[in-house]
Amino acid sequence: MNEKWFIILLIESCPCDKNVLMNNIDKNNQSCCEIDGDLSRGFILLCDHARNELPEKYGYLGLAKAQFERHIAYDIGAEAVTRGLAERLGVPAIMTNFSRLLIDPNRGDDDPTLIMKLSDGTVISGNHPIDQDEIEYRKSTFYRPYHDAVSAMVEKSLAMGVVPMVFSIHSYTDNWKGDTRHWHAGILWDSDERLPHQLLERLAEQADIIVGDNEPYDGALGNDTMYTHCTRRGLAHALLEIRQDLICYDEGVDEWVERLVKVIEPVIDLPELHQVMQKGSRTGQVDYI
Repeated sequence: MNEKWFIILLIESCPCDKNVLMNNIDKNNQSCCEIDGDLSRGFILLCDHARNELPEKYGYLGLAKAQFERHIAYDIGAEAVTRGLAERLGVPAIMTNFSRLLIDPNRGDDDPTLIMKLSDGTVISGNHPIDQDEIEYRKSTFYRPYHDAVSAMVEKSLAMGVVPMVFSIHSYTDNWKGDTRHWHAGILWDSDERLPHQLLERLAEQADIIVGDNEPYDGALGNDTMYTHCTRRGLAHALLEIRQDLICYDEGVDEWVERLVKVIEPVIDLPELHQVMQKGSRTGQVDYI
């Protein structure tokens, strides 16, 4: 297998030392990569916006290269946290290999923001205009294989007799349209309170951080990753958002991995988190699997 290495400098406005990440690119799988782990633990990690990379034919979608070092292209630090958690907990993970600017896997396939034409004030000229053939190519090459991999891992767990819970790792910018976000992290969820409430209760015991409950975003998003693979299956799940300036350097990543291990280990074996429960959705009627 030919290997290609990129060194990505994180130069988002961050008061800390800049972290350097190296990504090992598998050209045979442009969509996603998997980290092996003990599926019998019943805990699956996902990272929808792990990387900021594009196939060479797309260049930088008409943008300056520096734009791909910003949060509009990927969730800064999320891959490193996901890898750290997978290692510490001994659980499997699935992470995307492509930039969200190519196509956003955390959207329904008919969502108007699936392929962004404007992101945080930046016009993505390589996404506009775009014809249906190109949209279908991106779906079939990047979007669907990622979701197929997630479905396959869930199905494998269920076939083992283990109902898994799913934890998705994201990050967000500390300033949005001039507004400073004071939360250090947030737990996002829709109508299934089982895992979110457990995590929020334990994170609240860490007095040095402020953790939002459905902040800075609302976790009810129809046909996103959590809805597609968890709400529709009745699996316990939660989405974590960490402020990116806290995890854009190695020490920050290590600190947050340690924080999260402390709150996940006590709940990972709770029976109620390994039961199929149809909890509905605030987005409307659910087409259960």
